[in-house]
Amino acid sequence: MTVDVLSPPAQAERQARTAVAVLFFTNGALFANLLPRFPQIKADLGIGNAAYGLAVAAFPTGAIVAGLAAGALIRRYGSGRVAVAGTVLTGIGVLAAGLSGSVVLFGTALLLAGAMDAITDVAQNAHGLRVQRRYGRSIINSFHAIWSIGAVTGGSMAAGAIALDLSLGQHLLISAVVFGIAACVALRFCLTGPDTEPDAEAAKEETKGETNGGAARETGAESRELAPRRDEKLRKTRLRTGYVLAALVLIAASGALVEDAGSSWAALYLSDSLHASGTLAASGYIALVGAQFVGRMIGDRLVDRFGQRAVARSGGLIAAVGMGLALAVPTATGTILGFATAGFGVATLVPAAMHEADELPGLRPGSGLTIVSWLMRLGFLLSPPIVGLVADSTSLRVGLLVVPLAGLMVMVLAGVLQPRRR
Repeated sequence: MTVDVLSPPAQAERQARTAVAVLFFTNGALFANLLPRFPQIKADLGIGNAAYGLAVAAFPTGAIVAGLAAGALIRRYGSGRVAVAGTVLTGIGVLAAGLSGSVVLFGTALLLAGAMDAITDVAQNAHGLRVQRRYGRSIINSFHAIWSIGAVTGGSMAAGAIALDLSLGQHLLISAVVFGIAACVALRFCLTGPDTEPDAEAAKEETKGETNGGAARETGAESRELAPRRDEKLRKTRLRTGYVLAALVLIAASGALVEDAGSSWAALYLSDSLHASGTLAASGYIALVGAQFVGRMIGDRLVDRFGQRAVARSGGLIAAVGMGLALAVPTATGTILGFATAGFGVATLVPAAMHEADELPGLRPGSGLTIVSWLMRLGFLLSPPIVGLVADSTSLRVGLLVVPLAGLMVMVLAGVLQPRRR
């Protein structure tokens, strides 16, 4: 990673860091305000688990469809503006989902919210990485921890709204207005100017091309003799890179799948299967993202001490055992603790997969990160309908076995991550 500024951050950089933190906070809080209201929406619409799962899958579908458009929007309008516009439109989509009178409108609103959320996610991370380059040290994990705080805040707001008997419209309108205003204020303190430096990059590529061309002219005969050996080495490198990239996608998708289990099904499982109150049922998702926040806060120190491979394997084990025990002995308290252990276990998976993908050989800078970021959303897309179909065929308790299975998958695939540095 190129470091733009090695001196202590100036006031503009510190303000920009706070602005990005606000954007991550609002992004986490907006959708979390809707999640605990899902049981009420499902009951009002009178739909089964399978139909509900398909409708909820519209959110990650929108994210996958729109995710690749984020780059073009950022290049044209700037990451700060795109992140703020996406935040406002996400709030509108969430409000529309809460006010939907049919499953079709519900799914359509979630499609819009998911598309805007994906664009916001890419834009705020891009701006966060830009601020990080100004700082000259890693700060991106702190933004993801603040996202978790936002998610806990949003879930707590929803639980409070349920306790106060606020209607869906009142509750979600307040959420959209408050966080939309916060994002607009944050835009004033974002970094100005372009997100990239095309002239410098072009000069670097031109210099690289001239150097390679000169070397080729000087050693043309030797290059022809060594070409088969180089081609074989390149083929093996590509195969290795493809395998590692696929494993990283599955690791990131496992983390996404566990998060989706908490967001889409925790409240329903606690309220319908375990007969918990609406306020208590909202605690399942809050416990997951709260524990995830703790894991992200201490994750950097754990990785430095034990290595990302050991941390990921331990996290997968914690998620598998914790949620497995909660499903084996179903109680409301035990299930909330199970979701908490799952959130803690997967806390570092997505950042680890993204970082590892960005370091893969044979890929252009940023390509591995983009691929993992986009494909991991398949976890969000596939999880709701699969769990819903299993729940209708057997029970939601059986459907939630995807959580411990995801933990086991991480344990198997974690070997592609970096070991402890000696």
